[in-house]
Order: sequence, then C-alpha cells, then structure tokens
Amino acid sequence: MSSTIYRGVFPVAPTVFDQTGRLDLDGQRRCTDFLIDAGSNGICILANFSEQFSLTDAERETVMHTVLGHVAGRVPVIVTTTHFASAVCAERSRQAQEAGAAMVMVMPPYHGATVRVPEDSIYEFFQRVSASVSIPIMIQDAPVAGTPLSAQFLVRLAQESANIRYFKIETAQAAAKLREMIRLGSAAIEGPWDGEEGITLYPDLEAGATGSMTGAGYPDGIRTIIDSFHAGHREEAAEAYMRWLPLINYENRQCGLQAAKILMEVGGVIKSGAVRHPLQPVSPAIRAGLIETARRLDPLVLRWSR
Repeated sequence: MSSTIYRGVFPVAPTVFDQTGRLDLDGQRRCTDFLIDAGSNGICILANFSEQFSLTDAERETVMHTVLGHVAGRVPVIVTTTHFASAVCAERSRQAQEAGAAMVMVMPPYHGATVRVPEDSIYEFFQRVSASVSIPIMIQDAPVAGTPLSAQFLVRLAQESANIRYFKIETAQAAAKLREMIRLGSAAIEGPWDGEEGITLYPDLEAGATGSMTGAGYPDGIRTIIDSFHAGHREEAAEAYMRWLPLINYENRQCGLQAAKILMEVGGVIKSGAVRHPLQPVSPAIRAGLIETARRLDPLVLRWSR
C-alpha cells in the first residue's frame, strides 16, 4: 500500500476522437499535457466523463497505455476499471497497476436500470478487487449506478479492505455523507473526495473533502477554490467558488461530458470535440453559452495553444 496521500484536483480526462469517431492519440497526448500545465494534481482516465462506455476493451487498453506512457510519472494517474464482473474488474485493476496507475476507481456492480446485487455481494466484489492490487482503490459513489451505498457500509469497506481508502461522493447531500463517513471512519477514510463536476465543491470542502474529481476544462479554476480553502483562506475560497460556479453549472447541468471537449477544441488543445454516436453534439445555443461563460473567466484552456 502506497504511503502517498493524494489530494487536490484530479480532473477526468476526455477520450479524444477525430471527426470519424476514431481514437486521436496525438490529441489525447495534447489533452494530457494541457491538464498538467493547468495545474492538475493528478488525472483520471476511462471514467464515465471519458465515454468509457463507448470504448472497446482494446481501445481502453490503448488509451490507458498512451496516457500513462505520456505522463511518465509527472502526476499520478487514476484509471477507472469498473466492470460488473468481479473477476474482470480485478483483472482490469491488476493491469492498470502493472501499467503504472497510482490508483484505480471502481463503481459498485450494476447493469442497466434494474440489474443489481445485494450488499453482501457488493462487499465480496470489492474485497476481491482489493485483493488483486496493492495500490489504493477509490469507490465511485454515483447515482448512475442506482446502488445505495450507506456511509456505514463504505466505512466498513475501508476498515476491512487493505486498499480501499478513497471515496468519490456524487450522491445527493454529498456533504452530509462525507461528514458521516469521516466521523465513523476516522483515519480509514484517507481520501474523502468531492465529485459531480464540483457543483457542490465548497460545502463538500467544509465537510472535510480533501480532493475533487471534476471535468477537465478548467482545473486551473478549480485549483483557486481548493488551494485557498486548504490554506485556511475560506473567504477567498468562497469567492472563487462563486466566481467559477456559473461555468461549473454549465458543465454539470447543460453540457455534461462535452463541456471539456468543446473548450479544448475552441482553445486548440484538440482538433475535434466529437463524441461517439449515439451521443449527439449539444445545441449551438448551449455551446455558445458555455464558451461565453468561459471567456469571462479566461481559463487556460482557451489560450493554452497560443
């Protein structure tokens, strides 16, 4: 188990496609360089905001090795290894560790709107994944799974599993859940993290969050919030949160995973902000609103390639 404590801003990198929908690995490398230049404390790949659900297994491996090879240790990389099957998730996690991942992120097993497993099976699932690696595991507690994970259950996993130490909380009333986990789990909750693009970032920081996994369009802006808060400058942090909240809202409520790709395309980081069909591009009006909102804040993404 690593003794390193991971904190700060770990944006979810998009998977970069060309206009035909094929992987653009040169664009993926440029995206990676931008994220590091923009002050990201680390990077997460192959998450839902990376369109992991649209990739083949071979493409997943290609993206993983491309990013890890290009990062070359400059920042820690979290690889999402979520899969319904315990054995597949464990093998994906082992492969990520061997490729150089600092951590893996895993959702509880689910499929579609109705296929779920009981809590005992979820517990066994995470125990098997934990036994397959020696790097930290982050549990992604997100509404998309439709699987309730109580604070008590997450704390139990942390206390009884060798590597489960980090938790990305994206559910409703995230701050209350973070507080309860920290109260119940103490040192076992090594990484209580905020999620959901930072829409609840400030109250989550007040609740004890030490990291945030956001979209990839403006990690430099998110850093101004987190760095100020952890330096004890709460008023500055609150002001920064209010300043960036309109853009966070545009991503969280209007554009979703396309926000970072649009901003990166406009700023010349990547050539194309394409998403894979059946996803459709956001409307021209929403796209224009996102760009206008971003330009008021002058994030690095809009001037990185100049």
